[in-house]
Amino acid sequence: MDTDDREMRSNRVVIGLSGASGAIYGVRVLETLAAMPDLEVHLIVTEAARTLVPQETGRSLEEVQDLADKVWDSRRMESPLASGSFLVDAMAVVPCSISTVAKVAHGIGDTLLTRACAVSLKERRRLVIVAREMPLSTVDLRNLTTLSEAGAVVAVASPSFYTGPETVDDLVDLVAGRVIQLMGLDPGPLLKRYVP
Repeated sequence: MDTDDREMRSNRVVIGLSGASGAIYGVRVLETLAAMPDLEVHLIVTEAARTLVPQETGRSLEEVQDLADKVWDSRRMESPLASGSFLVDAMAVVPCSISTVAKVAHGIGDTLLTRACAVSLKERRRLVIVAREMPLSTVDLRNLTTLSEAGAVVAVASPSFYTGPETVDDLVDLVAGRVIQLMGLDPGPLLKRYVP
């Protein structure tokens, strides 16, 4: 949301879990947001993510969904998230599949997830796309460029190493912390900041 619209803040965010590998990033973001008082968290889960989340995290889908205040099936287009009149402060798709990137870049709002992304773009709200793919083809790069030009923040799930991470959890925290920061929220101790 533009900084000029501070009086319009809703204290509401949307997290999308798509079918890309890297579900742990989305779960860590949800865990952190769930601990923030006065923040309403809406979660959209795609069909592919319903299978991928338990496979990659060892946690049940229900356990992950319990971290959100409201959970939406990506097939349910009648959700208020499909409308620009429903105020949200920020949205992040983490992880974001390259298929979802392509749909959003080309205005294809055929699921609640892609429609909510389109709403974020048209309403000029913060949209963080955490692409999770390697290598990226020229088509992928063009789609990500299109999203960046349309106002989205493209954050490739690539942790930094200058803070001295020692575990996989440390690496996950770095990415999740940056996503939360890019959403305009304070990630607290989750994000170790660079100190020269």
